[in-house]
Amino acid sequence: MGTIRFATIGTSGICEQFCGALAEAEGAELVASYSRDLARAREFGERFGATEFFDDLAALAASDAVDAVYVASPNGAHAVQALAMVAGAKHVLVEKAFASNEREARLVFDAAREAGLVAMEATRSLHVPSFAEVERIVSGELGQVRKATMRFSKVTSRMARLLAGERLNIFDPRLAGGALMDIGVYCVEPAVALFGRPERVSSISVTTEVPGCAEDDPYRTIDLAGEALLGYPDKVVSLSYGKTSDDCLGSQVEGERGTLVWDAISCPVNLHLHEPEGGGQVFRMGASELRPVSTSVPERDMVCEIADFVAAVRGEGGALDRVRRYEAVTLDSLFVMDQIRAQAGVRFPADDALR
Repeated sequence: MGTIRFATIGTSGICEQFCGALAEAEGAELVASYSRDLARAREFGERFGATEFFDDLAALAASDAVDAVYVASPNGAHAVQALAMVAGAKHVLVEKAFASNEREARLVFDAAREAGLVAMEATRSLHVPSFAEVERIVSGELGQVRKATMRFSKVTSRMARLLAGERLNIFDPRLAGGALMDIGVYCVEPAVALFGRPERVSSISVTTEVPGCAEDDPYRTIDLAGEALLGYPDKVVSLSYGKTSDDCLGSQVEGERGTLVWDAISCPVNLHLHEPEGGGQVFRMGASELRPVSTSVPERDMVCEIADFVAAVRGEGGALDRVRRYEAVTLDSLFVMDQIRAQAGVRFPADDALR
């Protein structure tokens, strides 16, 4: 197979980042862009070297010039658009969150599998070399893991606009928005990648009413921040996320032989390992220092997810096995997020779709 020819759906900042990374990726190129506004599709695509432009999804799905599509529209459109592309024999790389809920995601993965195509979530934090190092240390150096904490909160300027009464896509349940789907997913997915689907999910969320909704609108509540506990037979994992403030603490995994800490859950950096000394006083940390762990992350970290996706499309080595693993992480993560949303009273239209 020659160079994998990509099209993009979306013109947001994350789509711009993807196109920048795609230009540096081996064996892939951008050839087309889609927007509901054809002029906008052309303006966006031409900046990154595209030569085909679409404002019709069916035409994009039918195009012989495209092998794979990067879907970066609002969350609520991901599954519908991905299914349309799969029906047109296109591989799909779908921005997180992959779908509105677990049920939708299964529909996409099942359709892709039946068609012999690759469907993968573009969760860049799981594909960078530093996360592979996190996995190696957690599985081999920490001993029995008993606790872990994943944290990511980032204040958004759009919060003031929301509270002033403006309806925004990122905080719209009808588009599967909210803090969990935009920010919390960065905490959920590494937790699930490391430890699997939990037996229990307990959460508390900060919510608000969406401006302009009727009292009987089932999609009128949206989350702004939250905390969740994932219960496993032998450990507990804490998640903290939100769009109302900046969290300045790192994430960590605590084992009986050591604790691994790192910064930036969205792209792990600054890894350090703490190995406790024996004989210390109760309620006091040992005197040992944090040992830095050598790792690296490309400046354009999305090249890593693109490389894994392209390798799977080509059928190289164990790439398809890795994609199957990422599929399980996506499904189990959406299971967790479905549970958190249900406990918060946040509903999306996809939750009420016919099963």
